[in-house]
Amino acid sequence: MAQFEGYGKTIDEAVSNVLAEQLPGVDRDLVSVEVLENPKSGFLGIGSTQAKVRVTYDLPCDNSAEGFLSGLFAQMGLTVSVDITEQEDGSLAINLSGENMGLLIGRRGETLDAIQHITNLVVNRGEGKHVRITMDTENYRAKREESLVRLAKKVSSQVVKYKRNRTLEPMNAYERHVIHTALQEVEHVNTSSVGTEPNRRVVISYTGPDAGRHGGSYRRGGYASQY
Repeated sequence: MAQFEGYGKTIDEAVSNVLAEQLPGVDRDLVSVEVLENPKSGFLGIGSTQAKVRVTYDLPCDNSAEGFLSGLFAQMGLTVSVDITEQEDGSLAINLSGENMGLLIGRRGETLDAIQHITNLVVNRGEGKHVRITMDTENYRAKREESLVRLAKKVSSQVVKYKRNRTLEPMNAYERHVIHTALQEVEHVNTSSVGTEPNRRVVISYTGPDAGRHGGSYRRGGYASQY
């Protein structure tokens, strides 16, 4: 059994958001919904709050990665080839191939991450030893990493040039790690992460001469952390 929480302007929208972001391809009839908070309109929009729900999904009985994914993609109406390779450390590398792989990648890889997450839940259900699963399609992970490194270098150059801190768009833990690693040896910049999931962001800070006069820098160990 897996549980996910989500928000929306209405209860239906909150449930739809959870299904789209955390359970892609899973039909609403297959989940149970608990309303944690009803939406409030407030007065003239002031004091309004979103609906909050908890969605529970009973994981399939077949807890093999291939069995689960085959059933999931069949439910999504997609024909996808699943290639599973066991790594030396016991982890599983899964490569997906077929048509319309963009649907499985989603915006900034969010759908691919969600499928990877729920596959990890299924495979490790009831197991004494955790098996780590990584999932990719059309070499998306490598392409995304290259893009993030280019972004990090570009923004860090701007930070040094203008002596101003820059905050990047929200990223998941892996993507933040790529940014931190790419800039760890760059002179006059420091990286940290601020905020809470799923809106946690990387801050690239200027630490060179006159840093205090130009917005300062975020320090690790305070309200910001490296990851």
